[in-house]
Amino acid sequence: MAKPEDAARYRENLQGEVDSASLYRALADTEPDPKIQQVYRRLAQVEDAHAEFWRRQLALVGERVQNLGVGWRTRALAWLARRFGPQFILPTINTLERKDSSHYDTQTEAVAGGLPATERSHARVLRAIESGPGTLTQGSAIARFEGRHRGMAGNSLRAAVLGANDGLVSNLSLVMGVAGAETAESTILLTGLAGLVAGACSMALGEWLSVNSSRELAQKQIATEKFELDTIPDEEKEEMVLIYQAKGLGETEARALAERLMADKTTALDTLVREELGIDPEELGGSAWAAGATSFVLFAAGAIFPVIPYAVLTGWSALIGSGVLSAVALAAIGAGTSLFTGRHVVFSAARQVAIGLAAAAITYGVGRAIGVTLGG
Repeated sequence: MAKPEDAARYRENLQGEVDSASLYRALADTEPDPKIQQVYRRLAQVEDAHAEFWRRQLALVGERVQNLGVGWRTRALAWLARRFGPQFILPTINTLERKDSSHYDTQTEAVAGGLPATERSHARVLRAIESGPGTLTQGSAIARFEGRHRGMAGNSLRAAVLGANDGLVSNLSLVMGVAGAETAESTILLTGLAGLVAGACSMALGEWLSVNSSRELAQKQIATEKFELDTIPDEEKEEMVLIYQAKGLGETEARALAERLMADKTTALDTLVREELGIDPEELGGSAWAAGATSFVLFAAGAIFPVIPYAVLTGWSALIGSGVLSAVALAAIGAGTSLFTGRHVVFSAARQVAIGLAAAAITYGVGRAIGVTLGG
């Protein structure tokens, strides 16, 4: 039962819907693609229906609604769209939509009216438009972002190079800091090995948590999609139509394709999950255990270089050997980064060596100062 004190919330919701409808119309007016224009106009019509919903709620509590003006943010975004084109502001709108997609989840009236599912649908349609025709079928968001130029092999290379770099630079700095304090070689060796294991375990655990959290989020999103497919199949079908239109199909073809896919709930869910969410339901981002183990190995592979000389040499020979061997490894890592940055291999290698050795020099100096202080 609506209460008079709900009026402020209803009015705020109404203003948001009015702004959204106006913005979608501005995007439609500036969009060169007729198919995308139609999608924006249909989104505006849905927002108009939502605005009417909140006008009715206001009427139930005895509030008379004057014609609301469009907010300054919407006017500014519309001006930018007219000046620079819709793609210029689409990332900003996408961010706002994602932020507001759960706005109605805790509002009883909105839930009863089916507004939360529609708002999430709009956010996904806008992501499809921003991604462009055909990009939603390429898998995860990372694959779409980086795979456009290098493919998945490029992503694996990048992860491997940077993982080894983390281990090398952090452990080199640790070893040099302890060596600066003029500690015995056996202590430096033990410290380096402890740093290797501790750092690799930390990286592995962090990667495991990251991937596992992503998998859990994906599972929750899939469950939400299944619930919406079971409870509001017509809206899900319309959402699918809009997404295929955003990807370049005409309305007739998009509707026919959506009708075929919706005929089987399993196929429809698989399609919606892949196309809307960018999730492969069979992979869910990969194995958390495999990711953790890979992170452990990569970090350890880099961290071992500063330690090796202390296992076979003593004194200044061990110190210089650690620095030289680490510099060679840093150069190799820098050369590896040039494969996905496009920079010249010599520049990348030299930059990596300079940065790594600078970090080692700083920690060596700090260790030296502390060692002198503590030694009296």
